[in-house]
Amino acid sequence: MWPCLSYRDAPAAIDFLTDAFGFVATTVLTHDDDPSVILHAELRWPPGGGIMLGSTGKDDSPFGQRTPGHELVYLVCTDPDGLHARAIGAGADLVRGLADEEYGSRGFTVRDPEGNMWSFGTYAGEPLGS
Repeated sequence: MWPCLSYRDAPAAIDFLTDAFGFVATTVLTHDDDPSVILHAELRWPPGGGIMLGSTGKDDSPFGQRTPGHELVYLVCTDPDGLHARAIGAGADLVRGLADEEYGSRGFTVRDPEGNMWSFGTYAGEPLGS
C-alpha cells in the first residue's frame, strides 16, 4: 500500500520525512518551470513499502487540489523508542507518547510540520486467515 499525501511545501516535507523518520527519497519529479513544485515523489520506508507525495495546487485536477495536513498514516517499525527519539529530535510535534498497548504493540504518534499525523508501532496487523 502506498498512501499519497499533499504538501504546501513538498521539498521541505521530503527533508523532514527523511530526517525525522528515516524515509529514503527514491524519486522526486519537479515542475520544469518551478523546481519547488513536486509533481510526484516516492519515499521508501526501509522495512518495506513507502509513500508518495506531491505539491498541492500543482494543477487543477482533484489530485492537485487536495487539502494538505489532514492525513494519518501508520507505519510498522521495529525500534519505536529509537524512532521516537529521532522524530522528536527533528522537531516532530508529539501527539501521543510512547505507549505499550494491550494488544501487544509499542508505539507513538507525532505530527509533521503541515499537520499530518504519523503513528509508528510494532503492530504489523493480524495474519490473513485469522
